[in-house]
Amino acid sequence: MAERGQDWLRRTWDEAAPRYDRDIAWIERALLADGREWVCGQASGEVLEVAVGTGRNLPLYPPDVRLTGIDLSPSMLDLARRRAASTGREVTLTEADAQSLPFPDGTFDTVVCTLGLCGVPDERGAIAEMHRVLRPDGRLLLLDHVGSDRWFVLAGQRLLEKLTVWQLGDYLTRRPLPLLAAAGFEVERAERSKAGIVERLAARKAA
Repeated sequence: MAERGQDWLRRTWDEAAPRYDRDIAWIERALLADGREWVCGQASGEVLEVAVGTGRNLPLYPPDVRLTGIDLSPSMLDLARRRAASTGREVTLTEADAQSLPFPDGTFDTVVCTLGLCGVPDERGAIAEMHRVLRPDGRLLLLDHVGSDRWFVLAGQRLLEKLTVWQLGDYLTRRPLPLLAAAGFEVERAERSKAGIVERLAARKAA
């Protein structure tokens, strides 16, 4: 996967963009429940959404946040702009790499990432960048599918991951939680559901 690089990822997600909302809808119904609402409802102040995709989260943020979104895929961003316009949400959308965010240190009060770390080649690098752009005492809010804590489910994920990484660069067995402390975050809340494969995390950058 790594050998194919960011250009391959960009092309892959550009091609997936027109069908993304349709394809993800059944997964969300089956797995995520109110996960997007849980994440977005806690955002405040200057907010960065990493891997904003087609903008499925945009209508869910509190009305008073000042929202910036980045994504690697121009086609995904085009769809996010249409969604923002249709919902009246003001948002600055920029093409960028989660592993090298184009913002100064301490720019944001909240960083949000939903179903994004699973598709970043270097998730540690992306988490370090999220930490960097947060202000002291800022919050990181994550929702993703992760490696299950049940061995028989994890075994199936490992088999399926061979296909998903090849097709979309999508990893099924990652576990962001232990990486947060290493990056300097204090984890405030961690919840798992759906046989341990869906995780919600809220963490804070030390003041």
